[in-house]
Amino acid sequence: PEELTEREAAEEPAAETEENMRICVILEGCYPYVTGGVSTWMHQYIKAMPEHEFVLLTIGASSEDRGKFKYELPENVVEVREIFLQDALKLPADGKKYRFNGKELQALTDFVHCKSPDWEVLFDMYNDRKISPMSFLTSQEFLDILVRICEKDYPYTAFSDMFHTLRSMFLPVLYTISQDVPKADLYHSIATGYSGLLARLGSYKYHVPFMLTEHGIYTREREEEIIRAKWVPAAFKRFWVSFFYMLSDAVYSKASMITSLFDNARKTQIELGCSPERCRVIPNGIHYERFCNIPLKKEDGWIDIGAVLRLAPIKDVKTLIYSFYELRFRLKNVRLHIIGPEDDEQYSKECYELVDQLGVEEVIFTGMVNILEYMEKLDFTILTSISEGQPLSVLESFAAGRPCITTDVGCCRELLNGMEGDRLGCAGICTPPMEREALCNAMERMSTHTEERYRMGQIGKKRVELFYRHNEMIRNYGNAYAEVMKNWRESASH
Repeated sequence: PEELTEREAAEEPAAETEENMRICVILEGCYPYVTGGVSTWMHQYIKAMPEHEFVLLTIGASSEDRGKFKYELPENVVEVREIFLQDALKLPADGKKYRFNGKELQALTDFVHCKSPDWEVLFDMYNDRKISPMSFLTSQEFLDILVRICEKDYPYTAFSDMFHTLRSMFLPVLYTISQDVPKADLYHSIATGYSGLLARLGSYKYHVPFMLTEHGIYTREREEEIIRAKWVPAAFKRFWVSFFYMLSDAVYSKASMITSLFDNARKTQIELGCSPERCRVIPNGIHYERFCNIPLKKEDGWIDIGAVLRLAPIKDVKTLIYSFYELRFRLKNVRLHIIGPEDDEQYSKECYELVDQLGVEEVIFTGMVNILEYMEKLDFTILTSISEGQPLSVLESFAAGRPCITTDVGCCRELLNGMEGDRLGCAGICTPPMEREALCNAMERMSTHTEERYRMGQIGKKRVELFYRHNEMIRNYGNAYAEVMKNWRESASH
């Protein structure tokens, strides 16, 4: 449930921010098309700032998803603009021959080499002057650049493979920056990548600031995906990684403020080129009052484990299923509740088939449920992701007095053990990602050590009460908006 109670709404703070700002939030592959995680965070975030108008600029893969929103948009969302990357493939070949000047050709050459191109030059070409993205990708100049790359770095790779790979890589970018961007007072991207580029484009066109919030480090996540991806030939993995680093650098180098969820993420951003004075840590927050009065589960002879997640490869549900299968040989009174939507249809099917194949009747796929009500059925929760930021599901579990087993990714270890200066103690068990035996051992320990489980749950509950409240998060973002606007005006006046 995303609605605020009257009490919670009254507790939302007045931040030190501008009134009646028009904020363009730019999102890629999440809100309002999918539920959970960043989408839930975004929905509650917008609702908690009724003094502002929000424009959603969304980036998706296929236009088949147009208008298929999973959320009823808040009243202060005044406009939605949708961009779908596959529409770039529908662009007709441009028969016009464009004569690129020296500055333009240099920017395009750097772009193809993934070496920090002059984005303002590209914005001028493809947005201001509406040059077709295909004009360069069908030009002799593009072919000449590819030939030089192949001769120098890919002498044993088929030229046709290089041509189609690089064109599929660069066409969506040129298509994206050719799109109309809604006018706003401030652009706020919730990732780097394509959405970050659009935030920088909006800043360029309307001479206003833009900022970035990263829930995970986009470049590192894309790098991990590409390393594992079967669809990327080994010869081109390095090129794809460089491509995504280039997109992130375009945002890191110009954003007025860059926020992350925890200190190690901030350090990573600085390592990747962010200026330390522009980086801030704003932790996630949840509505503690919704969860803190949920009673602990009544003793019924069973230990019930809850995994609140999307059925998607990045959540590594298969390792969880295998580990639970092994746990069933050690303990007979355990059940696993996998709670959440099917984010990936094929992967979901594979998870269902794996449970059938292993014959584990105690695995329950619940689909979407009211987590406030369902939490009463759970003794503790588990999260087996191979990549995370600062998961809301862990904070919600803690607020309900349920300890958590997590993999050692993102901010999970910090959530379990506390930030520097937090001496409350440990609120769960951290295991290496994708290690079945370690995960099984952790579930066995949490299932059999009742007093320790209760103590961990109470520590987690206190940690959320003190450090991860939604109203504090909203206040911090409001103050961030005010700081960005103040600094922008001061720099413009000089």
